[in-house]
Amino acid sequence: MGVSYCFANLSVFLYLCICVMIDKQTVDRIMETAQIVDVIGEFVSLKKRGANHIGCCPFHNEKTPSFYVSASKGIYKCFGCGESGNVAGFLMKHEHYSYPEALKWLAKKYNIPVEDEPLTSEQQKQQTERDNLFHVSEFAQKYFADLLYNNELGQAVGLSYFHQRGLTDEIIKRFGLGYCKDVWDDFTQHAIRNGYSLDVLQKTGLTIVKEDTGKQYDRFRGRVMFPIYSISGRVIGFSGRVLSKDKTAAKYVNSPESDIYDKSNALYGIFQARSAIGRADMCYLVEGNVDVLSMHQSGVENTVASCGTSLTAQQIRIIRRYTSNVTVLYDGDAAGIKATLKAVNLLFAEGMHVRTVLFPDGDDPDSYAQKYGSTQLQTYLKEHSENFLLYRARLVDAEIKRDPTRKAAYVGEIVNSIALVADRQERSEYIKQCAYLFQTSEELLANMVQKSINTAHKKVYEEQQREARQGQPPDPALAPLQGGGVTQLQNSPDGFVPPPDDLFLPDGPKPVAPLQVLPSLNPSEAQEQQIASLLVKYGDLDVQPPLKEGVDPEAVYVVRVADWIVAEIEGDSLSFSNPVCARIYALYADSVNNDQPLPDANFFARSSDNEMRNFAFAQLMEPYSISPKWKEKGMACRMPEDQVALEVGESIMGFKIKKFSEKIDSLRRKLNETSEEDLPLLLDEINAYQTIKREYSAKLHRIIDV
Repeated sequence: MGVSYCFANLSVFLYLCICVMIDKQTVDRIMETAQIVDVIGEFVSLKKRGANHIGCCPFHNEKTPSFYVSASKGIYKCFGCGESGNVAGFLMKHEHYSYPEALKWLAKKYNIPVEDEPLTSEQQKQQTERDNLFHVSEFAQKYFADLLYNNELGQAVGLSYFHQRGLTDEIIKRFGLGYCKDVWDDFTQHAIRNGYSLDVLQKTGLTIVKEDTGKQYDRFRGRVMFPIYSISGRVIGFSGRVLSKDKTAAKYVNSPESDIYDKSNALYGIFQARSAIGRADMCYLVEGNVDVLSMHQSGVENTVASCGTSLTAQQIRIIRRYTSNVTVLYDGDAAGIKATLKAVNLLFAEGMHVRTVLFPDGDDPDSYAQKYGSTQLQTYLKEHSENFLLYRARLVDAEIKRDPTRKAAYVGEIVNSIALVADRQERSEYIKQCAYLFQTSEELLANMVQKSINTAHKKVYEEQQREARQGQPPDPALAPLQGGGVTQLQNSPDGFVPPPDDLFLPDGPKPVAPLQVLPSLNPSEAQEQQIASLLVKYGDLDVQPPLKEGVDPEAVYVVRVADWIVAEIEGDSLSFSNPVCARIYALYADSVNNDQPLPDANFFARSSDNEMRNFAFAQLMEPYSISPKWKEKGMACRMPEDQVALEVGESIMGFKIKKFSEKIDSLRRKLNETSEEDLPLLLDEINAYQTIKREYSAKLHRIIDV
């Protein structure tokens, strides 16, 4: 299935574990053969600059190029938006491929044969069952579509209905619409005659079998058919609209969930709309299937709808693969307004940027298009798109504004929506607008928003504690918070704002703010970042450290940078305070101590640790290089690699000075608590650290206060 995920949010490593059935040897061959400049050059105009290639980033709008590609390291990095990855990661992000699809795309480009690893008997059974469900669904779609045009009843009933709704044959065929005869088991018998089992028909929901009598009948009989497609264009289910005047019959009947269809994870029209959504960097979200069809027919092809269910977090995440901008076009009646407000909160919780359009006189996208045509529809959408605050403000009548109690309650609802906005600046703008629209103190609103954020954190925290104590499944009501809102807020540019202590259980751990990458480090951590940077950039490089006393001056002493750093740090039992730097150092120390290959660019590309991967790629990708014209003019220039030994030595000494200073401060705090008998030993230890500090500081030409 052609699914994808933002490479910065879900690592290639997960795809390797879950999806890939290509043997490792073939994967290695593909990755070794693929030329990242050659591949990215098919999508981005690149120019050579020093050791790298540079171009405008395809993942955000920019006029000045900040997107760098390194042929030697096989990675790309945008210094504007922070996107980074390897050649497979680029295809996943840019083309919305899954990891296996990206590998197969590369294999095809470089003529590398791909053979999937043989499946186990259980895997073969599961795959066969899924294939059968796909095959019968696609068979059903073709049968229903054929009836629509080639059957007398289909033309008279089904096709005439679609034409009456203003749909053209082009749009009908593009979406594969059809008709199911109003005969008890017409389709079921037709499918069985063509070799499909009753069990498969039941599992897709196309056929219903009564338990008491065993009688079978077509679920969608007497209905026009709207096939539901996966992102990759496979039929996974159906929605059928009744045409009879029987008021007891449900207006719409949808396929039940199956191994191939999960209504909370499917969007009507996503296959037909995905490219348009990516091009426009915006998605229109409507309520009904016919709304989608009318929008597409009117030239607004970046439109989708939820599949017979309220909008879900999973559906929003599908949209987010293509854009983070959504405009909600729900009906203008009371139910539509209520659905809009609920959808806005869910979208905010998933980190989306949201706008709304309210149609006049209770119209919806379909009825408006039928009344005024495609040109006026497109104009109306552009002119009436507004942020959700203006949308909500227009819904407030004068009576509410005059009633302090009702006004406070209404503002409170809006505050809870604003609290879900992940971006700090966007949140701030909403607070300012809300204060202006409702003539309220901006400071008061900001405090209310922060309180709402803290309450959300508390709710998630308590749920996690409950799960830990009882082993119970998570509360579904918290899904938007756990999957989006709180996570987005914790990872927003302003980071996590700790709630008051009394909002948490007294004996429970407090949530910790995640480190931002590249982090703004305090002075003691700046040395740690330098050490981590040297490990990432030069860990496998052989250098010649300064000779120690007693070593033959003629001897050639060569050591890897990683071995040198690990030996020095472990020799003094030093540790890192910064979490990202600590995790990077631990990787290299583990490789050195166990005589394993050191982490490289491909290792970090597969890492599920987003902070560590982004930090590593920022170090590996040098945006600047020495111009070859310097050498042409005979000007002396030393490459960074020429000074690695000096830089490593100085960085280790600087790191130790900082750590020894911390140790001295800790020992000094113990002086008043130390017995007279142990005091000389403590003072000797302090003096020993001070002596080493002076020695290192002299070598670094620093003046220190000890």
